[in-house]
Amino acid sequence: MFIPKGACRLNLHQAWWRIFRRQALAGQTFANPGEIAYATTVAAAQLNTRARPWIWGRPAPEPRQRRRRFIYLL
Repeated sequence: MFIPKGACRLNLHQAWWRIFRRQALAGQTFANPGEIAYATTVAAAQLNTRARPWIWGRPAPEPRQRRRRFIYLL
């Protein structure tokens, strides 16, 4: 199976557009392109106020404690 080189970015774009459409465009009707531009500007400003850097994956696990090794002598 071929996976394109920039596929990881596509997934981020799709998630961002889903959130953006839900905030800016869902459930609204627009009379003219100016209203669409205004809704887009407001939604982008709201998303930017709570923006955080994207961190891939999970945080590193806690270091494990070493267990003592018992040697049984016979």
